[in-house]
Amino acid sequence: MRVISFVYSGIFLLFLSCSTVQVPKSVSYTGYPVSPKVSADTALLNLVQPYSLEVNRTMNKVIGFTPATMTKRLPESGLGNFMADCMLEMGTKKFGMPIDIAFMNQGGIRASINKGNITIGNVYELMPFDNLLVVQELKGSVLEALLNHIAADGGWPISKGSSFKIKNKQAVDIIINGKPLDRNATYLTANSDYIAQGGSDAAMLKVFPFQNKGYLIRDALLEYIQLITASGKPVDAKIENRVTSSSNE
Repeated sequence: MRVISFVYSGIFLLFLSCSTVQVPKSVSYTGYPVSPKVSADTALLNLVQPYSLEVNRTMNKVIGFTPATMTKRLPESGLGNFMADCMLEMGTKKFGMPIDIAFMNQGGIRASINKGNITIGNVYELMPFDNLLVVQELKGSVLEALLNHIAADGGWPISKGSSFKIKNKQAVDIIINGKPLDRNATYLTANSDYIAQGGSDAAMLKVFPFQNKGYLIRDALLEYIQLITASGKPVDAKIENRVTSSSNE
């Protein structure tokens, strides 16, 4: 078998039998500054304007109200509690089974919600990823390992009715759905498909199957806020000492 190679116009061509493989010999980049001096492309603006108007109309739609700015922080925040409670309640409704605990990784919370009206756009900023809300059945010992990981990471949001303390980067005094953690019991958990597949270093979850109905966490948040609003209440999340740190942390 004979190999013939040559360079033509900066492209390295490799002929092997009857196959041709083109490999770039060199790659160069040119930067183009964008500034107010650059003329707008009128034709392109006219093309996207109808879509832009519709997107803005949708994203600016008000779906709720919060009396105080909600931000994330460690080890617990009102915003994180709100999101975890949403996953617990909407997961229970969507999957039709009682969920014991829901949790949300800190890195998945991408924005704050400012005091005042809550728009659809605010929720997209809060949860820009297409992460799915999934349900996963875990033995108590596995759930404990996950909570220890969460404790070592400084704390993640968990749903109402559950709590733990962080001591020496471990989870202690663990309460799940109102009762002390039982390592031999089986718990139904709600989380994201990203975490269920081992994301954020939650490798202990990878081997366990999870139920998925194609339900985005973002859609769960939108529905949850609208349900709260329909009941005549504001979105008013509170810190409830669900995750606390001992003084030596």
